[in-house]
Amino acid sequence: MLNKIFKTIHSKYSKFFRFIFFLRYLITIFFISTALFLFIPNFFNYEKKAILIEKNLSKNYNLNIEKFEKIEFQSLPLPRLKFKNVLISFNNPKLQFTIKNLVIYPTLLSIYNYENFQTSKIFLKDNNITLELSDLKFFIKQIFNQNNKLFFDNLNIKIAENNKSIITLKNIRFANYGYQKGLITGEIFGKKFKTEIKERNKDIKFKLLNSGISSDISIDDDQRPDLISGFFKSKILNTNLKFNFDYDYKVMKIYNSFFRSKNLSFKNNTLIVFDPYLDIKSTFNIEEINNQIFKNINFDKLLEFKNFFKKINSRNEINFKSKKFSLNLIDELNLKMEFTYGTINYYKKFSIQENIFQCEGSINILEEYPLLFFDCKINSDDTKKILKVFSINTKEQNKIIEVNIKGSLNILNNKINLKNISINDDYIASEEDLRYYKKSFEQIVLDESILKIFNLRKIKDFILEVS
Repeated sequence: MLNKIFKTIHSKYSKFFRFIFFLRYLITIFFISTALFLFIPNFFNYEKKAILIEKNLSKNYNLNIEKFEKIEFQSLPLPRLKFKNVLISFNNPKLQFTIKNLVIYPTLLSIYNYENFQTSKIFLKDNNITLELSDLKFFIKQIFNQNNKLFFDNLNIKIAENNKSIITLKNIRFANYGYQKGLITGEIFGKKFKTEIKERNKDIKFKLLNSGISSDISIDDDQRPDLISGFFKSKILNTNLKFNFDYDYKVMKIYNSFFRSKNLSFKNNTLIVFDPYLDIKSTFNIEEINNQIFKNINFDKLLEFKNFFKKINSRNEINFKSKKFSLNLIDELNLKMEFTYGTINYYKKFSIQENIFQCEGSINILEEYPLLFFDCKINSDDTKKILKVFSINTKEQNKIIEVNIKGSLNILNNKINLKNISINDDYIASEEDLRYYKKSFEQIVLDESILKIFNLRKIKDFILEVS
């Protein structure tokens, strides 16, 4: 019975089985051919072919290989050439960086045809680059204007100015193709970040992971070739900032700016000139402010940035007008400050209950013990009103009063030096009086910190002491 079944199958399906047995030879030949095709290149001398590969990289990626240690071919999982310890540049000999592994994925036909060598994509793995701030724009342009497939893995960038480090970005991953196209991840300030670049590099979203810090930049399409315009907004915990900007590589204009936090909100316009030298002009219109923020100022910490402050040249104006029914001590304020190589010249005018206070002076923060020089004037048409501000009641008749005070404050040692005090035209403080006022002011008002100088209770105690 079984023999009969086998004979029937053999007679009816013999051609089919012969085809299957024949096909196995074809498959074997295919696998052997493929294996030979992929593994034979392992025995080529790629040192001689390096020039042809370098020409392709220069033409298609603007990458110049300055020198390398060795080249090796790897067949699996995909055919690729690996350059070890490469010094590379973006068509700019000054802008060079090192790569431990430059991996080039050639097209299949290019494995044997190096005269017409073509790449499908390249990987740059374990990279270190130091950029001068002036070269940053060129580097970014070279990366984001690439039309061919490019992938950075573990890129470390140190940005410097005059060979002094400004900021370091670590472990950056970026690809300009695939499902991760436009996604940049890495570390900054020891925190991981993620950046998404969309719409032909016109929309950039940045997020510092697990920190509450994020920002968005949108670049306008309709603009001059030499102008970058757009909109920026950011969130840092409960602090929000947004503004429009125009940047033409020499001047940056910031406008429609609005900042809001728990203790402060203001509008701002700023003009920053980069060429021929750095110059900044800003106007701040404060809408809300909590005086408690001044308690957190640490002059010792601020003075650690002396080298930074001496590079700033700026003119700033701060305006404030208290809203009706608010509890702010100051009704109106106008403060003008000019920063010039570490010296701050200032002029401020503010009113409290229709009493006018004016001060001008300067401070050189580059000195070891900075002195805040002041020349102040107080004008009041109603003495009862001004004393009422400090919760002092008086039975004296109202009278016009003008007080002039000159001197200096040591902001680190909480000391004051009084040069001159006069009230109207009938009183000029003597040397003995000045010493008494100095001692009382330091013991009562400056006993804790210079920031307590605006403490109403302390000022009241001082007035009562010297009255």
